[in-house]
Amino acid sequence: MYEAVCSRDSRFDGEFFFAVSTTGIYCRPSCPATTPKRRNVCFFPTAAAAQHSGFRACRRCRPDAVPGSAAWNTRADVVGRAVRLIGDGVVDREGVAGLAARLGYSARQVQRQLNAELGAGPIALARAQRAHTARILLQTTSLQATEIAFAAGFASVRQFNDTIREIYAVTPSELRAARPGRTSRYGSVGSAGGAAGIPLRLAHRRPYDAAEVFDYLAARALDGIEEITGGAGRRTYRRTLRLPHGPGVVEVGEKLGDGWLECRLHLGDLRDLTTATQRIRRLFDLDADPYAVTERLGADPALAPLVQARRGLRAPGAADPHELAIRAVLGQQVSVAAGRKLGKALVTAYGRPLPLPDGGLTHVFPGADDLAEASLAELGMPDSRRRTVRTVAAALAEGAVCLDAGADRDETEKKLLGLRGIGPWTAGYIRMRALGDPDVLLTGDVAVQAGMRRAGADPVDAERWRPWRTYAMHHFWSTAADRHRTPQRDVRYPPAIGTAGHHS
Repeated sequence: MYEAVCSRDSRFDGEFFFAVSTTGIYCRPSCPATTPKRRNVCFFPTAAAAQHSGFRACRRCRPDAVPGSAAWNTRADVVGRAVRLIGDGVVDREGVAGLAARLGYSARQVQRQLNAELGAGPIALARAQRAHTARILLQTTSLQATEIAFAAGFASVRQFNDTIREIYAVTPSELRAARPGRTSRYGSVGSAGGAAGIPLRLAHRRPYDAAEVFDYLAARALDGIEEITGGAGRRTYRRTLRLPHGPGVVEVGEKLGDGWLECRLHLGDLRDLTTATQRIRRLFDLDADPYAVTERLGADPALAPLVQARRGLRAPGAADPHELAIRAVLGQQVSVAAGRKLGKALVTAYGRPLPLPDGGLTHVFPGADDLAEASLAELGMPDSRRRTVRTVAAALAEGAVCLDAGADRDETEKKLLGLRGIGPWTAGYIRMRALGDPDVLLTGDVAVQAGMRRAGADPVDAERWRPWRTYAMHHFWSTAADRHRTPQRDVRYPPAIGTAGHHS
């Protein structure tokens, strides 16, 4: 870790943090400041642990604005699940008791395990996240400090002031004065986010194949809730969001910054900023570790040329897990174009209209409770598929199947397979995208099979690709497809129904 600090290696930003005892400051590994002596340096797994030990954030490298560790995506244990839930804002909304209930542990057990591995408990982790959210609002909006305090999740203005002073060693006013440009560059966003919205820079580890991600999302963009604007290399992906306190709209640009994607959020309630940011990060797979993926997959002779040809390939997740699950069912055994047509009909009939249309964005995708008892007569598909949509929606609405950020992936897949009409492909696809599992390989997928044949890959080698088999699968998909595909290309979904004991 000290060697990474000495070389200012950005590959480790977000994987760990270092603090300097003589200055009382903690930094990211790539901090451009003079490298401290080894005897004055200590290391922490999270920013919250450094803050908990009394160190303040470096104003030069902004260690709070780094990609998340890819470990939380690969880990299926209680610590990994807890970190993902805290990132989604569960502690702010439901407290530590709510977090523990979702994990199926006592609050004391959760506290003990997080402290043991991360050096900070759930409250400290949530507090660090609130401070980061507050800094963003202070430096990108003209909101009053009181509004920012509650929007960021603080219980009181005093708590907000004390936290900002402790973490950044400045007052909120001084932190605002230090923002880039120091002018009211983005204007007032008011209580609803305003016309300008909230600008964000979504950090990632380079390389990042933005074109491939935007191609993937464009091919599946659903009219009314998603749209792609602009030309090649400068496209903007826009979509509506269903958030805990109201609807929102997000815009993400394809053009890469120096290790980030430009994003703008328009929120009905600023308390949803943290949740919205984390969900977009999952959609664009921004916490991935391309070095670890390349090291593992590049060691396979068949995959090595694919990895080299598409450096920084990502595995898009989902901005709304419930939406993804319903859309996966709609797409069973039909083309992508046909799946989009069914999705559009569903949104038109059951989607919730935005208060005001925003360009081509007019609705929020219908919730599971909206579809559980719906007739779905407007959708031109077999009755068996309609029953499956209702079955999945009812399971999600009742909580029989959980797709939140901290869901147990094995248990969730097992429950999905127990639903009538859901087979291995659909369950695996939902696990991969809705639950962000980086280690899914859909061996029954005809496009994956074609890609493996074309690459000369042997399925018996798949165990060696763990824990990054999802990325291997995206390489096979890309290899099997036309490299210059367009959103109108008629790519077939593989059958979603299993052959051994699964209902049709």
